[in-house]
Amino acid sequence: MTAVMEKPVASDERAEGGRPWAAVIALAGFETRRLLTMLPMLIAFLVYIGWTVWRMGRDWGGYPTLQDADRATQSAPMLIGLTVLLCVNRAALRSRRHGTEPHFAVLVLPQWRRTVAHALSALAVALLTAVCVAAQFGREALRPGAIGHGSVSELLVGPLTVLLAGLLGLLMAGLVRSSLAAPLLVVFSLFLFLFFWGTSDDGSRWLLPVVVESTSNTLPSDLLGRPAGWHALYLAGLALCAGLTAVLVAGGRKPLLLTGIAGALAMALVGGVSQTNGESPELVRARERASATPEQLQSCVRRDGSTYCAFPEWGPRVGDWAGVVDRVRSLAGGGAQDQKIVVRQRVEARYGLSSDSALTPLERPHEVTVGTRWGGNRVPEFSAAVAGVLVAGDEKASTSLCDGRIVTVMWLALGWESDPMAALRRVRLDNSDTGSALVLQPTDGLYMTDAQTEVVRELLARPRGEVTARVKSHWAELTAPKLTAARAAELLGVKAPEGDDKCLD
Repeated sequence: MTAVMEKPVASDERAEGGRPWAAVIALAGFETRRLLTMLPMLIAFLVYIGWTVWRMGRDWGGYPTLQDADRATQSAPMLIGLTVLLCVNRAALRSRRHGTEPHFAVLVLPQWRRTVAHALSALAVALLTAVCVAAQFGREALRPGAIGHGSVSELLVGPLTVLLAGLLGLLMAGLVRSSLAAPLLVVFSLFLFLFFWGTSDDGSRWLLPVVVESTSNTLPSDLLGRPAGWHALYLAGLALCAGLTAVLVAGGRKPLLLTGIAGALAMALVGGVSQTNGESPELVRARERASATPEQLQSCVRRDGSTYCAFPEWGPRVGDWAGVVDRVRSLAGGGAQDQKIVVRQRVEARYGLSSDSALTPLERPHEVTVGTRWGGNRVPEFSAAVAGVLVAGDEKASTSLCDGRIVTVMWLALGWESDPMAALRRVRLDNSDTGSALVLQPTDGLYMTDAQTEVVRELLARPRGEVTARVKSHWAELTAPKLTAARAAELLGVKAPEGDDKCLD
């Protein structure tokens, strides 16, 4: 009998004869389930979702601006990214850690195909993050007070950051066969983030996965100037390059992978260079125009005789502004209760999102500034601005008040609130309701003395109708210059204040 000896079939040849990609998909599903059920990943997603739910809507007070809401989805996924980097790296080194790598030589899947399966598991985590990002943004977009326009490119940053981190962990497993490499990479990444975060005005900050703005300023969406599309292309190119390089290192088909890596590097290079070009002259001119002459860009509507001028995206806010104006005027006396005013939306856009610049008070009679943010503290701040104009005649004069007329202003600003004492605390810089403090407004603030605060507290504790009647009957004297807090208290029927009534010099 003659024995026939056949040459052993290489794993790649066995894979080609079967259904290699079906096996890769099956392995990817297994690795995905295992990755998502790892304790660090479970904790990271619980923290991410819990943090997102907790802070959802807090920054906008129930009135989100979508060009801010899309950027708010970017920071939290970095936690998922750092976790998936460690977990994918650990999963890729599992066979080496357990000493089972030689046994894989008898399987139908070579090492590079197993690397593809690990890459697909990282992609699955990125897709799950995308679902969370879409849910977060969708919740804000569906709120009744939502305005503005979000950016798909901004929303892609979080998932792309997770994908890039996972594929970097996979690449690190192929280059350095040590479980310490990934934690060191995490530490290095955190160091780079802290270093570039301090260069907020430098174009190099766009080399980071997530670019955080150092301001809470809200601008019209066409004035943001963030190269979100180029940044998304840059992240996608980096992620694709890391994934293809990891497969190449694991023994993948060299010509095809080198072509793919070259294309991915070209994507990253084009996106990286384009995103650091700086602001265009057209954008600079548009920001200057919106800041200096907003009336050229705004549309105005009239309600009850008053005029409300807003940037196009803020048209739905007019009803909220008009409601505050009507309530403030309803508490006033004399001609102020029928005074027609102009509410002008203003923004300081010349510095982009790099700083919070103050708005100078308007000097045109009966014209009031309103900002681009609304809800929460912004409501009593706007109410105080309206009250100041009704009492003093214009914003410049109202922000210079230094006498008992502040009592009248603060009553008009807060007397209509359902919880006026809480509104008093919110509108003051130090969140206090006793002593002297600065009262915030869309432009320069007002200063309340200790004595004025005492009188206002007494008024807010009394029945609204009673105080309103006294304000209307003594309106002329309550709005006269050089009124003292003690005289205001006497006219309004409350006890004389004991605190100091001296304004700041």
